[in-house]
Amino acid sequence: MASSLHPNPTAFLQPARLQFTPTSIATRVPIRCGPRDKRGPLVKGRVLSIEAIQAVQALKRAQRSDPGDPSPISKTLSRLIKSDLIAALKELLRQDQCHLALQALAAFRSEYQPDVTIYAEVALALARNGMVEEIDALVCELEKESGGVQLGGDDKGLIRLIRAVVGADRRESTVRIYEMLKRNGWGTSSFKADEYMVKVLSKGLRRLGEAELSDEVDAKFGPQLLFQS
Repeated sequence: MASSLHPNPTAFLQPARLQFTPTSIATRVPIRCGPRDKRGPLVKGRVLSIEAIQAVQALKRAQRSDPGDPSPISKTLSRLIKSDLIAALKELLRQDQCHLALQALAAFRSEYQPDVTIYAEVALALARNGMVEEIDALVCELEKESGGVQLGGDDKGLIRLIRAVVGADRRESTVRIYEMLKRNGWGTSSFKADEYMVKVLSKGLRRLGEAELSDEVDAKFGPQLLFQS
């Protein structure tokens, strides 16, 4: 009789099977690759090559292990092609590794001719890190090479450079840039004076105590801008 009531006596001892319904809600966990410190964001579209990434890592290791020995740094930089050297330089600037970036710039200048935009990016990073004396040295190097560096045709790079130098309160360097512009024919048909650049330079010179030069910029280029408009 008992067997008829319970045809399978062990059935009630088996654990019930749990059924799980998949859910469509996914949890996203942010992933960070190493310490970010104060470094800026990656520029959209910028992709570093393996060689550039390895070079940046090698440069930072060499600086940590023996800051007084520049030979490993020089050897690492000399192996890079132009595009990778520029990429490594910009990445070092993004990470505020300014001392290494200056060495990368020196290596680049030994083989190639930097444009004004590169000088502007370096100056902005130096100003951001309070390395004002290095800004003066950078402008002096630009002045030495101003015969080869194409100052004309890159108004945005020049404006960024002027703003960086003025923002760091470097009076002599600002005057040097103005003198370079004049020697390179600023205001002529081949190197027209940009209206915004004239305003930035004039206000910068006046702010730094160079009122006479500021008046000279306004007097020399103000009428040209009215004529151009």
